[in-house]
Formats: sequence, C-alpha cells, structure tokens
Amino acid sequence: MTNQNVVVSDVKGVAMAVAAMKNHSLFSSSVASTTIESGGVSGCNFTIPRSIKLFKVETAEVGGGGAARVNAWVDTLRASSPPRVKSTTTSPSTLSQTVDEENSWNLRHPSAINMFEEITNASKGKQIVMFLDYDGTLSPIVEDPDRAFMSNEMRKAVRAVARYFPTAIVSGRCRDKVYSFVKLAELYYAGSHGMDIKGPSKSNKYKNANQAVLFQPASEFVPMIDEVCKILVEKTKSISGARVENNKFCLSVHFRCVEEKSWAALAEQVRLVLSEYPKLKLTQGRKVLEIRPTIKWDKGKALEFLLESLGYANSSEVLPVYIGDDRTDEDAFKVLRDRGQGFGILVSKVPKETNASYSLQEPAEVKDFLRRLVKWKRLTLQ
Repeated sequence: MTNQNVVVSDVKGVAMAVAAMKNHSLFSSSVASTTIESGGVSGCNFTIPRSIKLFKVETAEVGGGGAARVNAWVDTLRASSPPRVKSTTTSPSTLSQTVDEENSWNLRHPSAINMFEEITNASKGKQIVMFLDYDGTLSPIVEDPDRAFMSNEMRKAVRAVARYFPTAIVSGRCRDKVYSFVKLAELYYAGSHGMDIKGPSKSNKYKNANQAVLFQPASEFVPMIDEVCKILVEKTKSISGARVENNKFCLSVHFRCVEEKSWAALAEQVRLVLSEYPKLKLTQGRKVLEIRPTIKWDKGKALEFLLESLGYANSSEVLPVYIGDDRTDEDAFKVLRDRGQGFGILVSKVPKETNASYSLQEPAEVKDFLRRLVKWKRLTLQ
C-alpha cells in the first residue's frame, strides 16, 4: 500500500430540503408523514416520517484543551472500538484471570449462533428487520479502505436474508461507496452514519415500505465537509500512511497505516482544523477519526428512522436485529436496549464494552448466522 495521502471522493448524491420537519418532536406516537418530491430522482415521491426532528445541534468541543485533549485522544486511539473491557484486578493479569474475564463477558454477550433458538423464539409473531454494518461485519477490516470487498458467499447470504426480511446496510461510508461494494438493489442503504438513506430500487412486499426512500438531514453541511476535506489532506500529507476519506456528509481520517509515534501529530492537525469549524464534531471509530456535523443524528437515529419508514415506529410486531463491530454501532445497540425490543450483535474476537446483547467473532460467523436465519425462515414457511 502506498504511504501517500489519498482523497476518496463521494459519488453524486441528491440533496433534499427537510425544513418542513424541523418543528416535530423526535419519534412521537404519531406516524404521520410528509411526502417530498425530489426533482433529481425522476419524479419519485419519498415518504418521510413527520415526527422526525432534525438539526438539534450538539456542542463541539474540539478546539480547546490543546495538548491535554490530543493526549486523551491518543490514549483512546490505542484501544479497539468499542473499547476493550478493562480488568477489574489491580494485580498483574494472569492467564486464569483473563479466561475468567472472557467467560464472564461471554455469559453476558453469548454467541448469537449458540443462542439462535432464543433469538428466533423472540421473533414469533413479529417481523424481523435486519440492520448490518459493513466494514468488519460483512467484509474484513483491511488496510486500504477501497479494497474492503465482501465475498460472493457473503453477498449471497445477504441477498437471501433480504428475500425474507427488510434489510439495511448502515455504514459510516458514503452510501454510493457502500452500494458499489454490496451491489444489491433490494436493500436499504444508510451511509455517512445514517445521514444519507435510500430504500430499495425494486418494489418490495414489506409493510409500508416506501420505494426509494431518501433522507439526507445534513445536506447543508456538504460544502463545509468538502472544504475541511481539502484542508485536512493538505495538513496531513506529511504524515505517512494518513488517509482522508470524503463520505459526503462526514469525513474519515484513517490512521490504520500510520505509525503509532505519529498519532499525536495527526490528532493535533485534526484538532487545529476543527477548532475553526464549531459546527463539526469529532468521534472515533476503529482506527479512524470521524468528523461529522453537530446535528443529533447517528446510526441509532437512522435505525429508528428506517423502522418508522417501514411502519414499525411504535409497533410491538417487529424485532430489529443490528449486527456491527464498531464504536459507532453502539448508538444503534443502545437504541435497541433502551427500546427493550430487538437485539444488538457485536462482532468481536475480544471482550469489549458494549450495549449489544449477543456476539459473533468475525464476518465468517456473521455469514453463518445469516444463512441459518434464512434456513430457519424457509422451514417456518413450509
């Protein structure tokens, strides 16, 4: 892999006006909707839940703190995301203590494959809706983000799942990039951490499903994101291995290929740039710094939005299942835990702090779980 900085540009997207929804409370009991006609999609009408409230601005705190803040970032960058579970012992770790900690974690977050019957029993009389992260979930984590390809076997498994359940890919990548990897038109795609949502291009049979649902709550930030991207590419070009990815509504600064001794310099450059842009905030993912608009929107909000778009906002007839491996997926896991409805499944080989209910170790196990889900569904239809 080359060590020079690379800009990964987003492909064209359709900007939408959402001001009509600004005065509605977030996910109230009402399921009324507003239909917005987009001139950019051949006259298609998109039904957007009216109960969505957007542009609740959060406070960005990236400018102050200087060296102390950078050092704090570097400390957290050294950990995986979500962070590993910290040992509660004060003495040096021993093999038996490590085993005990892992066993304890596995009891609290058992394998979704081992607990498959428990999951399917909970779905009786309900519609399963599948939400899948991409990197580290459907594809392995790789050094070059442009080569995070999913296998043909995984694609077949996801396609089969989508035949029986509404299925969405929820990723920090730009929507068009994720689609270029997955190449399945029958799915919902929520790119840029849920800030760019589009539904299946094919007709489908799901309850209240809206063909080509499109929702972009952060459209007004696109020029700012482009501007910051150009600045960061210039500012970080001297840091070998740094990579800036433009995901249209957010930016990813990858440091997987950056030597650890340079992490502080990279974090400082990002901090200095963002200090001039208070409407942007910094979050962390798996070996990546994520720069996003300060609106109250994340993968958890995207999950809620898609459920409401499907007609399941306040329904007891749905069982959402979200599978993901990254810190940013925790927003969705927490939504499911707070709702007391559905299950989060963390993809990880090591114990990590998580709101997920179950676990899988790697994409290969995700594929096995999806295949088993399809087999189970087929048997119930016989």
